[in-house]
Amino acid sequence: MTGKQTTAPERTRRSARQLVAASVGNAVEWYDWYAYTFLATYIAAAVFPKGTGNSLVPLLSTFAVFAVGFFMRPVGGLLMGAVADRRGRRAALTVTILLMGGSSLLVGLTPTYAAAGVAAPVVLVAARLLQGLSVGGEFAASTTFLVESAGPGRRGLFSSFQYVSTTAGQLVASGIATLLVDTLDGPAMDGWGWRVPFWLGGAFSLVGFWIRRGAAETRSAAQRQAPRPDLFEALRRHPRQSLLIAGITAGGTIAYYTWTSYLPTYAELNAGVAKSDALLVSTISLAFFAVLQPLGGLLSDRVGRRPLLLGFGVGFAVLCVPLLHALRDSFAVLLLVSCAGMVLLTGFTSVSAAVNAEVFPPRVRAAGIGFPYSLTVALFGGTAPYVGTLFKDLGHSGLFPWYVAVLCLLSSLVYLRLPETAHRELER
Repeated sequence: MTGKQTTAPERTRRSARQLVAASVGNAVEWYDWYAYTFLATYIAAAVFPKGTGNSLVPLLSTFAVFAVGFFMRPVGGLLMGAVADRRGRRAALTVTILLMGGSSLLVGLTPTYAAAGVAAPVVLVAARLLQGLSVGGEFAASTTFLVESAGPGRRGLFSSFQYVSTTAGQLVASGIATLLVDTLDGPAMDGWGWRVPFWLGGAFSLVGFWIRRGAAETRSAAQRQAPRPDLFEALRRHPRQSLLIAGITAGGTIAYYTWTSYLPTYAELNAGVAKSDALLVSTISLAFFAVLQPLGGLLSDRVGRRPLLLGFGVGFAVLCVPLLHALRDSFAVLLLVSCAGMVLLTGFTSVSAAVNAEVFPPRVRAAGIGFPYSLTVALFGGTAPYVGTLFKDLGHSGLFPWYVAVLCLLSSLVYLRLPETAHRELER
């Protein structure tokens, strides 16, 4: 063997660079995604004005806002996962962040309906297509990259940064959107203010791209020399693992989107909580959630993944209904309910990347994770706010907590039969 041996400090620095490359890029990806969510009402007013008399506009509006973003994610997971398996994890990560940067700029440059007519919503739909493609591919590539970059006994810790960075991106997007709304008057915000976060997102993406270009490839030399897998090889040759990813994810994604995205709206609709209080609680609990993730990851490296997953699944199955029914018009109660859910949720989020990566062999690891995970998120996570609102509109709002609890119980049955992989060597 030639060359000097890598020292412990050098290995630590290399691991830190890998962690930063994955986390910064992932935070930028999710900043762009959530910026659209926070500013959707301003975008709709500019691009989908009421009373246009054109039947295409409300159709495209519904398609863009409610469907395109989430349901392009499985396609992105499959395509970008295949790029990661065939060309390398780093190559896929650079593509996804450039896609997100381009789509963010496209949203920021979307013309108004008054200026461009139906072309305006068409441009916005195209931007959302690219965003969904990018976010779906990002999870597949960054999950694989993070876990393969981890040293022995650190896969859980590295895995946890998937949601640390996701939450950081959400908080930054929320902060910038709030600052703009509080600083600019109505006409300025309606005219150009809503575009600023997307221009910033394009700039942030270039920074993330630069950082990722310096990351080390984690696909092994043996994998680089092996024949390239075809697009559907993971689904065709590993159907059991694909179904396993869906079962692992279903309860986790409904709980995640309920607690991190829908809970403020649920509290407003069902408990009369003021919007300002609900948003403040959301910000505090998200920061608390980000701090919990590395602790959960470290714990899983010591005691295993399955105990944390079972703690999450059974905990949510038992406590989701009483927690949501306990909500009332009280800042303190909402904060307590929100933080309690975040503690339980950490049992899933802090280890999900590691568990997913440990299920598939390296040859098809990224594509194998990307498609079933993103499809499950689209079916159960992305629809959580709409299912909750539908129950409310039908006069059965009390059924929504049971819906979440049942999905978490079903996932718990999967966790119960899941083999423990925390202390096994990761196949490379």
